Amino acid sequence: MTSTQEVARGLPLGSVVVADHQSEGRGRLGRRWEAPPGSALLATFVMPARPLLSLAAGVAAARACGRSVRLKWPNDLLVDGRKLGGILVEVASERALVGVGINLSWAPEGGAALGQSRDPLLRRLQRVLNRWFRASGAEILGAW
Repeated sequence: MTSTQEVARGLPLGSVVVADHQSEGRGRLGRRWEAPPGSALLATFVMPARPLLSLAAGVAAARACGRSVRLKWPNDLLVDGRKLGGILVEVASERALVGVGINLSWAPEGGAALGQSRDPLLRRLQRVLNRWFRASGAEILGAW
């Protein structure tokens, strides 16, 4: 798959695109996101646009991963100061593409891996993401 963001672009609200591997994954500032097949959670959620959605997505991803995961402005997930994953949000009109990449069983040099299985984490992330997208701005800011 090229990128979960590209595949999700034309899908309806509530859709989720998950890949075992992607050849054109990207992060902020045009950076590439690469991971060997089967070693990461690579997903894009099609959500309604809302204020603070990038922060809500960060809180949701950190909470879904576990208590040891911290956020680094604006979109990085960290464990012990090492990058575990990232979030890329694209907004078009009233839709948001919330891309999430989390290292599960492999990490690049200097990075971190979560050591969890993809499917249970995906289910948890979907549930927590829906909860934080309904939260108030004050609640999101307080949690971030």
